[in-house]
Amino acid sequence: MAKKVVATLKREASETEKIIKVIRTTRSPKTGAYTFKEEFVTADKVKDYFSK
Repeated sequence: MAKKVVATLKREASETEKIIKVIRTTRSPKTGAYTFKEEFVTADKVKDYFSK
């Protein structure tokens, strides 16, 4: 049997291309229960997102 050749064309993504899912917890002012807000943010803006 012949060997199958598989080409991988991977390259490392830069910081502006990496997308990260971030989850922030907040308390509801009415009930006091926790609510979760999910967003997709680029890797270079994660610290800015959580500093708000």
